[in-house]
Amino acid sequence: MSKLLNKVAIVTGGSRGIGRAIAQRLGREGATVAVHYASSQGAAEEVVEEIKHHGGSAFAVGSDLGTLDGIQTLYDAVDRELLARFGTTGIDILVNNAGNPLVAAIEDTKGDEFDSLMSLNVKAPFFMIQQALPRLRKEGRIIQLSSAVTRISLPAIPAYSMSKAAINALTLSLANQLGPRGITINAIAPGFVATDMNAGMLQDPGSRQFGADYSIFGRWGEPGDIADIAAFLASSESGWITGQVIDASGGSHL
Repeated sequence: MSKLLNKVAIVTGGSRGIGRAIAQRLGREGATVAVHYASSQGAAEEVVEEIKHHGGSAFAVGSDLGTLDGIQTLYDAVDRELLARFGTTGIDILVNNAGNPLVAAIEDTKGDEFDSLMSLNVKAPFFMIQQALPRLRKEGRIIQLSSAVTRISLPAIPAYSMSKAAINALTLSLANQLGPRGITINAIAPGFVATDMNAGMLQDPGSRQFGADYSIFGRWGEPGDIADIAAFLASSESGWITGQVIDASGGSHL
């Protein structure tokens, strides 16, 4: 437990699924982790306790990232906690993981559903980074969660696919600006991952096989597969990589 020793990380949507696995992994690597949750406080506290059990440091922070006020609430809470612990509000790692899917063909997509999706999947990462910039220390890391659906056509989720394409564009566009500070920004693009968000597909044998068949390895990804990549991108070992979208789909549709 040393690669991220003395580093501070914020993981949005850290109470479940991929975010949970990333928060746990960063904690095991030595980072102090702010585990964000929207409504699942109990689950977030479980993650905090798991990190502490393995010798790490963490705390839970609740807020609705679908609004600018919610983003400010998150940073206010993180600032208070970091000041109390370290006497500074500096952070080293921001993981923009929080997001929601919207399974609906374009003909069936409602305006309010679209707006809600874009607020959390696009607007929130943008303003999370905006607020992080004065807090990020030299050689900091920004890690964003994209999706393999930005290169694989799935007509059932056009709005979700569109939102993740925006993440890819944001990742690329900020790389030049952040480079002089030694800050890297990269995105991870998973394929089908076995999380509670995909519980419906996993419980149906046909759908489960459909997801497994996408990968050249013939299986679903696990949250830990994505957390491994996030841990690398968060470390000093990834300092020569920025502005990239890392395909983490198990070779889906290659």
